[in-house]
Amino acid sequence: QVQLVESGGGLVQAGGSLRLSCAVSGNIDEIKSMGWYRQAPGPRELVAGITPGGITNYADSVKGRFTISRDNAKNTVYLQMNTLTPEDTAVYYCKAVRLWYGVTYDYWGQGTQVTVSS
Repeated sequence: QVQLVESGGGLVQAGGSLRLSCAVSGNIDEIKSMGWYRQAPGPRELVAGITPGGITNYADSVKGRFTISRDNAKNTVYLQMNTLTPEDTAVYYCKAVRLWYGVTYDYWGQGTQVTVSS
C-alpha cells in the first residue's frame, strides 16, 4: 500500500506562485513513478511526472512554469508552480504508480484546491 497526502494549495493572484507538497508513505521502494494531475470541470489531466531516477515530463501548458521535484530523504514530491494563470485553477492530485509482482497499482491523494484570481 501507498499513502499520499497533499498540501500547499490555496488562493493566489495571477502571476503568483505556489508550491504543492505530496508526502508519501508505505511501500515507497515499490513506487515506479510519481505525478501531479489536475482536474477542473472536465477530465483529470497529467501536469507533471517524475521517475525514481529523476526523469521528468510536463504537460505543454505548464512547461517553463512548473517544476516537479522529489526529496527522497523526506519522502516528498513537490510541484513548484510559477507565473500562475486563472487557467491553472483546479484541484491538484498527487499520484503514485506502484509496481508489485509485475502488476501496477495507482494510488491517489485527496487533492488540494488551487485557485488563481485574475
